[in-house]
Amino acid sequence: MKAHLVLSDGTLFEGEAFGAIGRTEGEVVFNTGMTGYQEILTDPSYAGQIVTLTYPLIGNYGINLNDFESRRVQVQGFVVREVDDMPSNWRSAQTLDSFLRERGIVGIKGIDTRALTRALRVRGVMMGTISSNESPAESLSRLEAAPDYGTIDFNKWVTTEKSYRWRAHSEAPQAEDDESSASEAPKYRIALLDCGVKYNIIRSLSALGCETTVFPCTATADEMLESKPDGVMLSPGPGDPAHLGYVVETVRTLVGKVPIMGVCLGNQLLGYAFGSDTYKLKFGHRGANHPVKDLRTGKVTITSQNHGYSVDPDKLQNGMEVAHVNLNDGTVEGLRHRELPIFSIQYHPEASPGPEDSSHFFREFIEMIDQTYQK
Repeated sequence: MKAHLVLSDGTLFEGEAFGAIGRTEGEVVFNTGMTGYQEILTDPSYAGQIVTLTYPLIGNYGINLNDFESRRVQVQGFVVREVDDMPSNWRSAQTLDSFLRERGIVGIKGIDTRALTRALRVRGVMMGTISSNESPAESLSRLEAAPDYGTIDFNKWVTTEKSYRWRAHSEAPQAEDDESSASEAPKYRIALLDCGVKYNIIRSLSALGCETTVFPCTATADEMLESKPDGVMLSPGPGDPAHLGYVVETVRTLVGKVPIMGVCLGNQLLGYAFGSDTYKLKFGHRGANHPVKDLRTGKVTITSQNHGYSVDPDKLQNGMEVAHVNLNDGTVEGLRHRELPIFSIQYHPEASPGPEDSSHFFREFIEMIDQTYQK
């Protein structure tokens, strides 16, 4: 069945439908990673977006039961050059096409993804729509009436409905009030503010002996502190952080009360909490090969990234400073407070997908907790 992708500037790409049949709209972005499409599909930071993969052959290792980064598919739509319908992988449980059909996700294949990526790099990311059951003119008219990506608070779409617990050395979460599988006391208790957390962040903390209580993004600082955490994790998440004043207020209240680490959106929330704001990047950072420099050590790390906004470094106040920069465009990739036990990174130490070169930041968080309570 034929399908088309129409961008908000009228650019038309024609191809074939795959996944669910129908129509969808969202902000069209691209990811340059060569692997990890299942993790990308289930990453909450992609809520509201149609994701284009620049690597030409997708689906060759299928879909498995383990590599989910959230409870559902989060993307609005999926764009690829070629789909492999005969995956070769002993872990594969189904094909990518059947997975998207099962989850109701509209996709398009067979378009020139290089041309689409070039258009987004030159003109910037923009709204778009995929359709297999209407004319391009009808698609463009519908898109013009759709709300813009930047006007929506997607964090409330992806956050957990109620708090839950993920115990140390566990592969699965438990209900917050579930005591059935309680074992020895954890070494550390972490309160995580869920604006769109990926499971591998919690798995990484669990592997280090942490019991993590995950709170909805609407939780107050008092509610989080009632769990008597040793530290607070601020999660990644989708959308424009300018809409998240209620979360920023929670973060401001937590400052000085407990050690804090932020990841991706968590980095931006700390920027706002310390007087700064953010601006939208032309086409964002989405992929698994972004070089970042640690300004303390001079070390360069290849990182996994997925964000469309950046902290303004010139507006930081009250002891917060830039700690990491992107070597491609000089944008802020991490913050650190000069006195308080607070730091954040704009990229993804949990990988999934991508390199694990920056996974040591989870250990640094634990070391910061140890140092804080030894004083």
